[in-house]
Amino acid sequence: MAYDTAVLRRATRRLEEERKVRQANTEALRKKLYAQCPELADIDRQLKGTILDIITSCLKQGTDPAPALGVLKDKNMDLQHRQALLLQEAGYPPDALDDIPACKKCNDAGWVGTQMCDCLKTLCTQEQVKELSKLLDLGEQSFDHFSLEWYSPLPWPGEGVSPRENMEFLYELCLNYAQKFGKFYFKNLFLTGDPGLGKTFLSACIARTVAENGFSVVYDTAVNLFAQFEEQKFSRDAQEEKAAQSETRRYLGCDLLILDDLGSEMTTPFVQSALYTLVNSRLTAGKATVISSNLSMDGVRGRYNGQTASRLEGEYRTLRFFGEDIRLQRKAKL
Repeated sequence: MAYDTAVLRRATRRLEEERKVRQANTEALRKKLYAQCPELADIDRQLKGTILDIITSCLKQGTDPAPALGVLKDKNMDLQHRQALLLQEAGYPPDALDDIPACKKCNDAGWVGTQMCDCLKTLCTQEQVKELSKLLDLGEQSFDHFSLEWYSPLPWPGEGVSPRENMEFLYELCLNYAQKFGKFYFKNLFLTGDPGLGKTFLSACIARTVAENGFSVVYDTAVNLFAQFEEQKFSRDAQEEKAAQSETRRYLGCDLLILDDLGSEMTTPFVQSALYTLVNSRLTAGKATVISSNLSMDGVRGRYNGQTASRLEGEYRTLRFFGEDIRLQRKAKL
């Protein structure tokens, strides 16, 4: 899973902040208990200092520290037993003053060797959902909130099924795509149809579910995406160029890219080239992409170059939306 650098940085910062909070809480408790029971402070000093004193003394004298360490072990066991009793009398568990990590698997490091620990993955997932929430209202946009009531059960001109039957099929396919992401038999989807039929809503549902399952997801509009490509290519401001480069790396490297409203941008030769680069690079890298557009596949062929259209037709499963504009239906009910 290729987590965005900014997401990983924020998640790592949270892991460190949470660790510091736990340490601060333990230290505050330690000071409180030492003030209430000075014997606990004395026991702690003995446990920490005795072993160092023995090893230092033996090294100076050139003697074997093993016998002294054996005696020390017995003494420390007695001290720990007394410490546990004092803590229990104060109403605390025996390990109340231990610096216990929240994650025993990685000791709160976030990594086990070169592998990211599950605790850090969880924080990355949470940060990704926050990132998506900046563009999407993820409070409502979920598969559980999807409603078929706006799709007519009556026959639709030129179609073999009603809009509702069609949406039942599309809903199930998108739900399975999201829940089985990476293992579903379609890697790429092209959602096409007139405005107001639920393409963006279902795209957001996919984004949410895939992100919550721990994959890196980038969701953006075509207008903004191509603006970032142009900024990277033509900007004379070094800082703006660097920011645009970071964004384009996210578009190319994430596990799932959702490109919304393809065709709403001005289609210049540069945009045509950028779209081909994006589509081809992600296909070559085996990365999944979901594109939504008001354009039909015929419209794509007429608007973009043949290479891009060929890849979209050959490598994407086309999902066609039809029915009455949901926005207009809602407005009519006001």
